[in-house]
Amino acid sequence: MQWETVIGLEIHVQLSTQTKIFSGSSTQFGAEPNTQANEVDLALPGILPVVNEQAVAKAVAFGLAIDAEIGKKSFFERKNYFYPDLPKGYQTTQLEAPVVGPGHVEITLDNGETKSIRIHHAHLEEDAGKSLHEDFHGMTGIDLNRAGTPLIEVVTEPDMRSAEEAVAFAKKLHSIVTAIGIGDGDMSQGSMRFDVNISVRPKGQEEYGTRTETKNLNSFKFMEEAIEMEVERQIDLIEDGGKVRQETRLYNGDKKTARAMRSKEEANDYRYFPCPDLLPIILDDDYIEAIRATLPELPDAKEKRFMADYGLPQYDASVLAASAAMADYFEQTVKVCGDAKLAANWCMGELSKFLNQQELDISACPIPPENFGQLLARIKDDTISGKIAKQVFQAMAEGEGSADEIIEAKGLKQVTDTGAIEAMVDEIIAANQAQFEELKGGKDKLMGFFVGQVMKISKGQANPGQVNQILKKKISE
Repeated sequence: MQWETVIGLEIHVQLSTQTKIFSGSSTQFGAEPNTQANEVDLALPGILPVVNEQAVAKAVAFGLAIDAEIGKKSFFERKNYFYPDLPKGYQTTQLEAPVVGPGHVEITLDNGETKSIRIHHAHLEEDAGKSLHEDFHGMTGIDLNRAGTPLIEVVTEPDMRSAEEAVAFAKKLHSIVTAIGIGDGDMSQGSMRFDVNISVRPKGQEEYGTRTETKNLNSFKFMEEAIEMEVERQIDLIEDGGKVRQETRLYNGDKKTARAMRSKEEANDYRYFPCPDLLPIILDDDYIEAIRATLPELPDAKEKRFMADYGLPQYDASVLAASAAMADYFEQTVKVCGDAKLAANWCMGELSKFLNQQELDISACPIPPENFGQLLARIKDDTISGKIAKQVFQAMAEGEGSADEIIEAKGLKQVTDTGAIEAMVDEIIAANQAQFEELKGGKDKLMGFFVGQVMKISKGQANPGQVNQILKKKISE
């Protein structure tokens, strides 16, 4: 039987406000446990919450960025449930009237196909605290620093049909969130967390299958792995005569294992009711338009501009535009080196490889874009070869100076003197006369051998283009 996968996502995005959504406590990450929780966060008797206007503004900015309806009147409700790190016994959230209504996000798949993923809504809510198990024997520690941190929860329609589509959507959402500056998107710190709803059904069937929800995925790689594993599990279960249970599941990305956490056969009764301590949020057109005017260039618009202004292929433009910081680094590099394609290749290649190896964000790159552009300019003007440039790049990353300083200090300038290169070619031909006769006789594969030998004795500093030209001249003589 042919099966179809159906996927919907719920994404928690931590908003980058200085203080919490209903209190003046700091939201800074990494503080000592329970040092950033005040009376409101601790739910002491007699406290009254006050809405953080910046959280509302950031939620509206997100709605505008995904072309969504903005709720001009939204309000908060209490979602009642018990959990040790939820001191109030309820979570203040939005249900009936969220601040962001239906919208959509366009994704591009690896084969170039585009697809629109519908957003059902996005609502404001507060985060819970954190339960700590590792450092306590037979007990659980509670850290309430995170309690009250402002979130938007983005809920999609079940429009995705594969792990590839889900990951493409997640990456696109991440690029939008970071581009408009409403959150840092740091998944290692929990700033963006994905819950994935997955079901399968026979191809052609309209009715959805029973879904499971895999909670708190914090990397694109883990999301892809978890989806593929869960789809395979559900199909195997059904084909073996079993039934999929509606349940919440957890995926361990380090161990590559998944397990059921709790059954969801019965709908939870959260007893939502309007929060009596908070007035409705009323937004007018002037407020919404003022926020729209502050929006920066969005990833889709940036991608189109990179293609139009720099002549980049769509793939290059989309990769660079996905990160606002990388896009800015690229543009500053181009200003110096004057070659957009060369800059794109090196930003996506050597630079990204280095950042990944060092686990660095582009914002923490030790090489300023001006220096990076200078390095690429030296490739372009034939001062150094691409191979030597990689050595210079490494030295720059280790703080040895600018490209020009390193090239001069290490004597790395490319040999472009025709006479000097011809002498090296003659030396290699004389040492390999038999192979050269084979090359002259039509064994073209030997060309790489001769070029390599010349590059070797020149310590990589001979201009490869000139080496090729001189060798071709010698072959025809």
